[in-house]
Amino acid sequence: MHPASSLWLQFVFIIAAMVLSAPQHSMGAASLTVEAGSVSRRASIVTTILPTSLRGIQYLRTADGKTIPIQVSEDGEAAFILEELGSGKSARLELFPASPEAHAGTGIQTTREGRKLKLNSAGRSIIEYQADPAELPRPDLTQIYQRGGYLHPIFSPSGRPVTDDYPSNHKHHHGIWFPWTKTEFEGRHPDFWNMGDGLGRVEFVAMDKHWSGSVHGGFRARHRFIDLTGETPKAALNEEWEVRAYNPGRLSGGRPCHVFDLVSTQQCAGPGALKLPQYHYGGLGIRGHGDWNGESNAFFLTSEGETNRLKGNETRGRWCHIGGVVEGMRTGIAILCHPGNFRAPQPMRLHPGEPFFCFAPQQLGEFEITPGKPYISRYRFVAFDGLPDRAELDQAWNDYAQPANVTLDLR
Repeated sequence: MHPASSLWLQFVFIIAAMVLSAPQHSMGAASLTVEAGSVSRRASIVTTILPTSLRGIQYLRTADGKTIPIQVSEDGEAAFILEELGSGKSARLELFPASPEAHAGTGIQTTREGRKLKLNSAGRSIIEYQADPAELPRPDLTQIYQRGGYLHPIFSPSGRPVTDDYPSNHKHHHGIWFPWTKTEFEGRHPDFWNMGDGLGRVEFVAMDKHWSGSVHGGFRARHRFIDLTGETPKAALNEEWEVRAYNPGRLSGGRPCHVFDLVSTQQCAGPGALKLPQYHYGGLGIRGHGDWNGESNAFFLTSEGETNRLKGNETRGRWCHIGGVVEGMRTGIAILCHPGNFRAPQPMRLHPGEPFFCFAPQQLGEFEITPGKPYISRYRFVAFDGLPDRAELDQAWNDYAQPANVTLDLR
């Protein structure tokens, strides 16, 4: 063989060996392209699924060299926060497997403390979940009111609580909770909302999982709806909650906010359906801060621009904000209803004299939760200080309802 041919073959063998020994996806060997679509993005929560070979990825790099933490779950779902992307624009982000020092100590920390689960970011409280029932806070409360399986308190970025628990004028209200009121089950009529009547209750069952992360922290928990109207208590529904709090949060105008998602999955506990006749409230509810009691202390703003709670009651909305003054500052929380929810945009209950709000699909007529067909509800909550801005909340809902499109390039 000619010497030149021999050298050429050696070179080919060396190159082939280098290719075969290299990892399938080296640093920067894959990228994501994010397309904003028709929605302008600001502090946008973006998710996608990564293949098994890329699940060690921990950060992204933008075209101008900035780094973004990315969090990959066990099932391969990757989540990150996109700083800004105008409508119709796209951005290419490279994937890297090592987390830079710049993101150390950021993210959401989730800790179990006794009967509660607490979610914090950089030492700031975001939300707390009451798992097992707590001791009753006042002597006027009887044992029948004791319950767990709800969110309270919810905090604004300034640290002010925006929810209430066991209010004196509605002892069965608890921060953010999800019972049904008027129901029919096996010919009986349990009421899972008005606990004082002793016709039904919703109980905490188990904490299946909780986690912390650079992008989000959260938990999965199980609840059970118990019918108390028969000879013995009987389970009517099983429910799973998945709650995720994200970091960082910011409205389109630049104001900081606390953002978290709640997904409720309710399924029949046996062969019997839960019938839900037409009624003016029932479903996801939120009780605002105690200082907002009274007609003049709570302020509402719906997605349709309605600020009069009587006019806004029993209308349909994509979102609703409820707020008031706490410790000398105007603050509040917006509840965003996902467009995939049953009967979305869902009808709303705006209480005429108390700081209470509810998305109530029963207002439009009866329906059933039937065996083998889970009833899934998705809501996003945005807590912030100051007056609500309709354009900002429209942008937040659009971003939630129409997530950015992501494509993966493995090259």
